[in-house]
Amino acid sequence: MIIQIPDGLGLVALSGGADSVALLRLAVQAHANVVALHCNFQLRGAESRHDEQFVRQLCGTLGVPLHVRAFPTEAYANAHGISLEMAARDLRYAWFQEMRQELDAQWIAVAHHREDQAETVLLNLLRGTGIKGLGGMQERNGYVIRPLLHHSKQEILDYLASIGQAFVTDSTNLERDALRNRLRLDVMPLLREINPQAIEHICQTAEIVRSMPPTDECPSPPYTPFTLHTWLHPLGFTLSQQRDILRHLDGSPGAMYESPTHRLLRDRGRLIVEAKQATSLPTVRQQIIEVQDAIAFLHKQPKEPRFAYLDADKLFFPLTHRLAETGDSIQPFGMKGKRKLVSDLLTNLKFNRFQKGRQSVMLSKGEIVWVVGVRSAEPYRLTEHTKRVLVMEVAE
Repeated sequence: MIIQIPDGLGLVALSGGADSVALLRLAVQAHANVVALHCNFQLRGAESRHDEQFVRQLCGTLGVPLHVRAFPTEAYANAHGISLEMAARDLRYAWFQEMRQELDAQWIAVAHHREDQAETVLLNLLRGTGIKGLGGMQERNGYVIRPLLHHSKQEILDYLASIGQAFVTDSTNLERDALRNRLRLDVMPLLREINPQAIEHICQTAEIVRSMPPTDECPSPPYTPFTLHTWLHPLGFTLSQQRDILRHLDGSPGAMYESPTHRLLRDRGRLIVEAKQATSLPTVRQQIIEVQDAIAFLHKQPKEPRFAYLDADKLFFPLTHRLAETGDSIQPFGMKGKRKLVSDLLTNLKFNRFQKGRQSVMLSKGEIVWVVGVRSAEPYRLTEHTKRVLVMEVAE
């Protein structure tokens, strides 16, 4: 039995069970530079102490440095309102990362094998999952590697028997309290009974799913459950949100959905997503220029939305710059005596809800003189009588 081990110093998670013992022996066999880590979760009394003593003897025999950490697992679980299984996982991986940094290790090896992979896929299905969950565990996830992921439990046991290597058995693995144990003890044997290749087929499917390229790009309509999930799941949108979005695609525009990090807007038959962030005002540069002929001056200037040209002598300084608010109105350039709500102006220009939320305005003594980047106000336009021009520009 041979495994692939990266170069550099690595850490091997060593519980004392068959899988982790095989992993350590194979790493030593491959002449890898390793340090073993053993977690004593203090949940099984004398049995936990026996496991710790076993790994100390094993590492001493193999000449492998060993670090041991005892955890108050039950207290941690109670304090955080989580299961003992989840508490042990949190404590274990937090310590592994701490030791990786302390020892400047390049990788952390854990002993998940093929049956573990199949169990993980089934667990994800039972809890409700998408593409990522169907892919199960990765062979490498950051610093964590799983060299045994393509090997079966029987291969591991046969290897240990061939070298005469003992191991310990965690009695809690035979209890049916944890869902994973019930899958392992009851469901997996039944699946093998139905199809002897069931585990291999589940793992093959997971491998195919993991090979699919990730995408965070917005798919083009028509949206499907698959394209929507591959886009939105990495952004934190739940499966129930995704189903609701699909059901109401043809609903009225403006509906908003939120994940912990992003917002999604349904807008005129399409979906728009943006990251959550504090709305900031754009930088607006201001300069007053004295002119002899304001109209001739205006004809020579850039005619871009990011510029505005107003009669400075009709304004009160300093101007106020803020986000547009409900009820704001303006007499738009070119409209004689008529006012228009800023929100209606933006709607006519087909601004979506996100864009409206970011829209800012410039005011003179409480009067809107420029909907920034959109439209200036008619009362402050340049005329043949203008002597000083306020030039405003949105910085790019």
